[in-house]
Amino acid sequence: MNGTQTLGRAIDILFVLAESGATLTVSEIAEKVGIPDSTAYRFIQTLIKNGFVERKGRGQIGLGLRIFDLARSLSQQIEKELLTIARPIMEDLTALTNETTVLFVRSGSKAICIENVTSKRLVRLSIENGRILPLNSGASGKALLAFESEKVIEEMYKQFAEDGGGASRSALVKELRNIRDDGYCFTLGEVDTDVFAIAAPIFDPQQRIVASLSAAGPVHRLNRDELEDLIGYVKSAASQISGKLGGLV
Repeated sequence: MNGTQTLGRAIDILFVLAESGATLTVSEIAEKVGIPDSTAYRFIQTLIKNGFVERKGRGQIGLGLRIFDLARSLSQQIEKELLTIARPIMEDLTALTNETTVLFVRSGSKAICIENVTSKRLVRLSIENGRILPLNSGASGKALLAFESEKVIEEMYKQFAEDGGGASRSALVKELRNIRDDGYCFTLGEVDTDVFAIAAPIFDPQQRIVASLSAAGPVHRLNRDELEDLIGYVKSAASQISGKLGGLV
């Protein structure tokens, strides 16, 4: 087995552990990767020595701390690149719509604002970087959640239920499906009663959701005749960012 194949198998093992969300035995890992138990064992030993996986109990293997450090570092790099790319496009979108534009990323069951370009209008939406919103309320959060995997959505719904808020599971699933089909989310007064928002997803090179881009403003200024154009502007801007990141356009 050459170096590229060896690296590929090691990465496959890490993905299997990450996707399982739990610990696995060597045999379970070998079966999922499609390699003999003995081969899986050798790869796992090497990964353990380098801190990427750990023994978590009797015969159980899980991800190690080093992989989480790498994931955190990668996330920071992606976020930095995202901000550099998104800022000028957000400025153009704010100029085009005359409304505030915001960029949100997911952190657990919450959405966090990491960038904003405020409208120059006297009456406008003002939102600060670092503001936290629920994933199941508001355009920014729902646009993030809708494009996550079914497993993540199910886990998030359990969290929402524990927190005692949100729509029924069937209603949320239906709404998220519609958002995926339409490619955007439009809300009226869900987080702030006097605010409308339109949000669209941003994807990375692996076609994974990394952020949502929104344009938002006072409900009284929303012109239904212009709504279709506003949606088009937001979707186009989000696609531009995705494209510059190497993601889905």
